[in-house]
Amino acid sequence: MRFEIWSKAIATLDVDCLVVGVFEEGQLTGEARDLDSACGGRLRKLLARGDFQGKAAETLLIADLPGIGATRVLLAGLGPRKSFGRKIWRKAWTSAVVALSKTAVKSVALALTRPDAKELDDYYFGRAVAEIARAALYRINDLKSGKKPRSAPLERVLAGPVEKSAAAAVNRGLTHGAAIADACKVHRDLANLPGNVCTPTFLAQEARVLAKRHRSLRVRVLDEPAIRREKMGCLLAVAQGSAQPPRFIVIEHAGSGKSRSAPPVVLVGKGVTFDTGGVSLKPPPAMDEMKFDMSGAAAVIAALTLAAALDLPLRVIGLVAAVENMPDGNAVKPGDIATSASGQTVEILNTDAEGRLILCDALHYARRLRPAAVVDVATLTGACVIALGHHHSAAMGNDQALVAELVEAGVRADDRAWPLPVTEEYAEQLKSNFADFANVAGRDGGAITAAAFLGKFTQGMKWAHLDVAGTAFLGGAQKGSTGRPTPLLADFLIRRAGL
Repeated sequence: MRFEIWSKAIATLDVDCLVVGVFEEGQLTGEARDLDSACGGRLRKLLARGDFQGKAAETLLIADLPGIGATRVLLAGLGPRKSFGRKIWRKAWTSAVVALSKTAVKSVALALTRPDAKELDDYYFGRAVAEIARAALYRINDLKSGKKPRSAPLERVLAGPVEKSAAAAVNRGLTHGAAIADACKVHRDLANLPGNVCTPTFLAQEARVLAKRHRSLRVRVLDEPAIRREKMGCLLAVAQGSAQPPRFIVIEHAGSGKSRSAPPVVLVGKGVTFDTGGVSLKPPPAMDEMKFDMSGAAAVIAALTLAAALDLPLRVIGLVAAVENMPDGNAVKPGDIATSASGQTVEILNTDAEGRLILCDALHYARRLRPAAVVDVATLTGACVIALGHHHSAAMGNDQALVAELVEAGVRADDRAWPLPVTEEYAEQLKSNFADFANVAGRDGGAITAAAFLGKFTQGMKWAHLDVAGTAFLGGAQKGSTGRPTPLLADFLIRRAGL
């Protein structure tokens, strides 16, 4: 799909379809008024008949209006004018793309009135146009045996109207938005695969495949003997109950110029390709959704592909701890004690609190990289879902400036996170009579005590933790990966790179 800008009179645009906005009160936006004048007032007559209400995300396709170059016009509802803002604009554009995907339209000119610049400036306008267009056309990579539905024919999207002074910013946004959407597709494709396909070995192979597509990426994969030599006892404890061998994946984007020798940003991803809970077995309902427990790993791999695609002048290293958590006769048991790569011992009171066990060894590995910042991403706790639901990811860490940086990136990317405290009181709940500390601390503040556990391995590093258990995937009839928090990570890296 190609993205361009337009600035000339809307009625002269030679495209298959124009998308214009209408408010709920029947008020035409500026571009829609220009279009209405060109076609002899046909739009006002249609609205007067009550055929289109203008409700948010409502659409109506009209064909063969006289006096214009486009063969179709799609009306997109913007809801009440008084409540119009960035969120409604995004919904309107998303619904428009979905509606167009069911037609033969190949080229479209977007002419939706934009919110105020403080809500959606020129750069983020371009970025949202491209990101939403590709995301709305995403199709789950299912393994159904029947004939696949045809792909949407949409090939060309023109965003506007764009003044000459804003062209550079909008075009930059279009480029970045397309790259973010491509990264989200990588993320979602990996996360949507079933656990019998997407194993730790498969994840490592896919990382190598992606590295071949991007010259700036280098991949190193540690197999089980290499992991053992690294003394990653907590990671190995989780993996020991599965016939699938673990993998530890290191992906590096070297950056360019001075960034090649600069301290890297290190992203750490939880890659539990299937989580039964181990001996602390999960209840059967919705256990199939535990294929999404590698969403943190998928986000890290996707973020590295974005860094490479945009050739970010920033050194970025991704660490993926990939395991399967199963309950066979070799599985770790409640009460077992594992020795982490840092030398600290952990009493494993609950084998379903496995994500923090693999992440702690990955975080210790990050120390040798002398990072400028470390961000781990994990579907870590059900407690996070209870605390924040499915709208915000949780952001925590030992460096409040870094946590704030991630939260602000989430606001800009419309992939929001919310900060939670990680003070010393939470770490005290992890006390153990038999090891340096336990891997769980009861139900109260579960998302925070999980972060406090990780914090024990991050002293001396600037570290933040994103718990995406409530945001990484949807259940029920809409079951599937959301691609979050890849947009947040993308914005974070782009800003860090100064682009």
